[in-house]
Amino acid sequence: MAYKLLDNEYEIEKDDYKVFNLNEVETYFTDYFSPYDYILGDYSYSKLRLKGFYDSKSKKANKINDYKDINNYIKKYCAFNCKYFIIKKVKN
Repeated sequence: MAYKLLDNEYEIEKDDYKVFNLNEVETYFTDYFSPYDYILGDYSYSKLRLKGFYDSKSKKANKINDYKDINNYIKKYCAFNCKYFIIKKVKN
C-alpha cells in the first residue's frame, strides 16, 4: 500500500511493531524529507522522530545517511529496543 506525503509516494519497507501511523507522520513530515529515498521513524519516550536516508547508489549518500548503515544508526542513536518503521519512496 502506498501513502502520499507531500508530493511523493511511500510504501512501508519495515514495520515489525506495527507502529506506522499516517496521521502522526504527516504532522512531522516536511519538505526537508522529500529528497530522501528512505525515512526512518522511531519512537523514543513515546515521541516520533524522523530521519532521512539515501539509497546506497545515490551520489548524495554519505556515512550518516546511507541506507546500508541504517541498522548501525538504530543501534547507536535510537533508544534501546525502540519501536520503529522504515518507509521507502516509490520511484515512478
